[in-house]
Amino acid sequence: MLLIAGLGNPGSRYAGNRHNIGFMAVDEIARAPSFSPWSKKFSAEIAEGQIGAEKVLLVKPQTFMNESGRSVGEAARFFKIEPANIVVIHDELDLAPGKLRVKTGGGNGGHNGLRSIDAHLGTKDYRRMRLGIGHPGAKEAVTPHVLGDFAKVDREWLDPLLEAIARHIDSLVAGDDALFMNKVSVATGSSEPAGAKGASTGSAKRQGNGKGQSHIRQARGTGPVLKPPEKGPMAEMLKRIFGAKD
Repeated sequence: MLLIAGLGNPGSRYAGNRHNIGFMAVDEIARAPSFSPWSKKFSAEIAEGQIGAEKVLLVKPQTFMNESGRSVGEAARFFKIEPANIVVIHDELDLAPGKLRVKTGGGNGGHNGLRSIDAHLGTKDYRRMRLGIGHPGAKEAVTPHVLGDFAKVDREWLDPLLEAIARHIDSLVAGDDALFMNKVSVATGSSEPAGAKGASTGSAKRQGNGKGQSHIRQARGTGPVLKPPEKGPMAEMLKRIFGAKD
């Protein structure tokens, strides 16, 4: 059996938050006819179903984000699911909006939900599906950003991303993370959404006033190239230094 846990905070107050993108993803997966209706167990909402030949348990911890590991740990122990067969879907500040990455193990990156799961499983060796929500730019803006609702313009990339995850989840369940990521990337397009909240402005900076460029590029400048004088004292001095051209 594979356990797929989507992270978020319970209640209508948080339903549209960027922090709840994990809940949104498992809700989309659970729409498949092979899954049971949601029920309550392990301090979570759970749904059981099958994807391909694999039995799958979907979990949405109802403990609030900081205690997510309690639900995931209880479910894993009850069904005797090894960490290698656990996938945790969560929001990722360090990925641009609409980007998706899957990895096994690693640090929690300051994510309290992952920190709790690490503690309750006693290991970091489970898979994480990281869904980019972008970084607001300033540290003090992080909490309002993650606990803020997705903007209307975000639906342009969010809905296709969630649909692609559900449509191609069979590749992830089969253990082919690379194929899964490739299919989602093709389905959603690889370019960064231009209007997304938290999207980087690197390309604009590179074309603008030099911010975001290397110091060499900034030093080169973008102004007109000055032509050396052909007559007068300065011209004579340059000829003595560099030699006269034929």
